Amino acid sequence: MSKRNKVLLGGGGAALIVVLVLVSASAKREKGIEVRFEQVGRRDLVAAVTASGKIQPKKKVDVSADITGRITRIAVREGDLVQKGQFLLQIDPTIYQANEQRAQAAMSSAEASAVQARANRDQSQRNLQRTKELREQNPNLVSQEQLEQAQTGYDIAQANFTAAQHMVEQARAGYREARDQLAKTHLTAPMPGRVTRLAVEEGEVAVPGTFSRETGLLLTISDLSVIQTTVNVDETDVVRVSIGDSVEVTIDAFPDTTFVGRVTEVSNSAILTAASQVAGQNDRAVDYEVEITLSNPPNEVRPDLSATARIVTGTRKQSLAIPIIALTVREHTPISTEERPAAESKASAGAAGDTAHRGEKKKEVEGVFLVHNGVAAFKPVKVGIAGEEHFEVLEGVAQGDTIVAGPYQAIRDLKEGARVRGSKQPADTTRRGS
Repeated sequence: MSKRNKVLLGGGGAALIVVLVLVSASAKREKGIEVRFEQVGRRDLVAAVTASGKIQPKKKVDVSADITGRITRIAVREGDLVQKGQFLLQIDPTIYQANEQRAQAAMSSAEASAVQARANRDQSQRNLQRTKELREQNPNLVSQEQLEQAQTGYDIAQANFTAAQHMVEQARAGYREARDQLAKTHLTAPMPGRVTRLAVEEGEVAVPGTFSRETGLLLTISDLSVIQTTVNVDETDVVRVSIGDSVEVTIDAFPDTTFVGRVTEVSNSAILTAASQVAGQNDRAVDYEVEITLSNPPNEVRPDLSATARIVTGTRKQSLAIPIIALTVREHTPISTEERPAAESKASAGAAGDTAHRGEKKKEVEGVFLVHNGVAAFKPVKVGIAGEEHFEVLEGVAQGDTIVAGPYQAIRDLKEGARVRGSKQPADTTRRGS
């Protein structure tokens, strides 16, 4: 075979390979991108906010020490039920009994001094009265100096009596204070409930919690008749939570049971933490406290048990819905509704469009890809509440429309006007398109 024939044969083979590659690529393009189709339909939707927190009684009282003394007796144990007024514990009263006796003696002494001062005042008053009468009968019998001396004696006696009365009031106040201090050595239950915490033992020294509440804490009594769950809700979700919303609560200690309740309080201020108060940390996400009252709490429930609440913030019956994964974001420029001349060429139309939109910033909008005759076209939509796997659709699509519903990567990379074909792969609802 001549060299010329070999070159022609090699060139023909190469050309054939190129043609085959082009034909294959063209066929692949005609075949379309493999995606999952879904028709827009109606379904029931439930929007919910999930948050974690702790079980708390609606009412609890921390019994603290108001005086210093050694604990000599504890009459209850943790977990005991107590009634209002029931004896709880005793602080050594020896010092306070002595103080009460001393105060009582001081009060008695002051009262005796007041009686003596009253007698002196009455005597001085009678002496002054007789001096005035003698002076009126015969000025020569009583001099002016004697009258003034009698008046001065009465004034001094009156002042002494007034001072003695104040000393009695002071002594009585001291006695009441000493008696009150003594009474604080005998602690009783301020309300009915269960002892949920006993922080001390017999023989320990009780001290007032002047600077720390925990320092003086002796025990805690909780009213477990009304149980609440306090959860921390993120700032992006708390605006959707309202008082009265129904809630499903799961308690870690009761994994097989779901409890129901209602939102009874939503905090108006964020939870302050040490980190959030540090300078320069104001950009941190914050949480708000939401209080939920349980309707059917278990009898064995205890404070501070971990719980998770699912707060239902909205429901829709047979609402038009699309899969969450189908919603994506694209740059979108609204098309003018004005009709253009039919004879306008594509080139001139493109130039006019470039001129009209030159310098105009395109806006990103949410939407889905509608499928018609195997071609995907982006369609902006307006969505409402979000269920577990679907969005409520308010505007943009109609029931029965076919949309691209997955997979996530295909929706992310999909272009306007791309050809698509159906796939039987399962839906990927774990991520939302962007």
